[in-house]
Amino acid sequence: MSAKYGPIYLWIDGQRLNPAGRQVHEVVDPSTGEKLGELPLASKADLDLALEAAERAFASWKRVSPVERSNVLRKAAALLRERIDHIATRLTLEEGKTIAESRIEIMTCAEVFEWCAEEGRRTYGRLIPPRVAGIRQIVLKEPIGPVAAFAPWNFPGITPARKIAAAIAAGCSIIIKPAEETPSTALCFAEALHDAGLPKGVLNIVFGVPSEVSTYLLASPVIRKLSFTGSTAVGKQLAKLAADGVKRATMELGGHAPVIVCNDVDIDKVVPLALASKFRNAGQVCISPTRFHVQEGIFDRFVSSFSNASKALNVANGLDEKSQMGSLANPRRVSAMETYISDAEKHGGKISAGGRRKGNTGLFWEPTVISDVPQSARIMNEEPFGAVAVFNRFGKLDEAIAEANRLPYGLAAYAFTNDLHSAKTIEHEVQAGMIGLNTFQVTLPETPFGGQKDSGYGSEGGIEGVDGYMQTKYVSEV
Repeated sequence: MSAKYGPIYLWIDGQRLNPAGRQVHEVVDPSTGEKLGELPLASKADLDLALEAAERAFASWKRVSPVERSNVLRKAAALLRERIDHIATRLTLEEGKTIAESRIEIMTCAEVFEWCAEEGRRTYGRLIPPRVAGIRQIVLKEPIGPVAAFAPWNFPGITPARKIAAAIAAGCSIIIKPAEETPSTALCFAEALHDAGLPKGVLNIVFGVPSEVSTYLLASPVIRKLSFTGSTAVGKQLAKLAADGVKRATMELGGHAPVIVCNDVDIDKVVPLALASKFRNAGQVCISPTRFHVQEGIFDRFVSSFSNASKALNVANGLDEKSQMGSLANPRRVSAMETYISDAEKHGGKISAGGRRKGNTGLFWEPTVISDVPQSARIMNEEPFGAVAVFNRFGKLDEAIAEANRLPYGLAAYAFTNDLHSAKTIEHEVQAGMIGLNTFQVTLPETPFGGQKDSGYGSEGGIEGVDGYMQTKYVSEV
């Protein structure tokens, strides 16, 4: 076991619950195969404790002033910055991304805490002018109640941070289940919040068999809000469970982000941006650019430049400061890459970079570029969630927009053009919750993060993120 990783446990009612007497899940470093630790899985009794703690804590936390809640979050953010090297190392060990990316992720988490700390102070209601004198019409914003949240493995920091910080800022208590494969980072947040003065029971962290934990928590009348980030298939199941209890839900589901690149762009400027965005976290990003639609006038030059740059990337253990892309996070992603790329080749796709596993130790994959892939290939219809970019050519802009909108997903989309009319057409016609025009930067603490169609509903981040944990009450007073 790695001495740098530290203990992992359940966090319920301000207490660490260790593996003794509980079923465990083995956490493994995907870069080396080394065992990092044994994670306890929550029993039904543990979940009951978490529900009781969340219900009790909500009754008092909702009455704490927004200023006091803000102070806790700001203190926790400062602690995250102080502990950044320790937390980033743990994140890289459990997920595989580069240490540089992990540091950025933890810094962003601190910013999320700070944004929510300030936005929580601005959960304003309003007075509505009455029709008759002597009546006061008041709109109040109140915390919705205890939250059940579920976060995936690809961003062990930022995804839990958005849910935890927004819920706490709004005055809610929360039970969150991060991924069992990457549990440590969220536990570091619990420690920081505890040290910053967060009362016991406001934040509870549990682990277990995902379907069992989600079914049990969402069946409880204690829970009034669901926040889920993950696959569309699982999200649809959880949305049904939430609907049975008429619980509000925020669903950030799968994507398959298109990128439209027009003839008028500067290839030398766009390729480095596209490369960095595509192979960030080895492509295991829900908003990762994957389906590149490049206009035929620059197609060959663009693919050649992107392929050459992909071959030059240094793929190595994420703890190596020189690494530019770490390992894939789990064996499932290796199998997925093998399956999607093999299928694309069978359908006539041409590999110009990568396409294979790298080395015999760890879950490393060569950055892969494949072009001229028909719509019938699986990779054109299913999110590959890995280190592969797919390139196809288009003639007229409306063809590219039609292809961008062809799938039921609508999370993120990107486009590069220097023509104002083309940019405005893309802005209005492409169906996505987030669009990057001449940029791949579509997510910041102060901006809403969410999708359309099968990519979900509701937003995290921005004023919308905190508002998702509030409910509206109208009071008519004579």
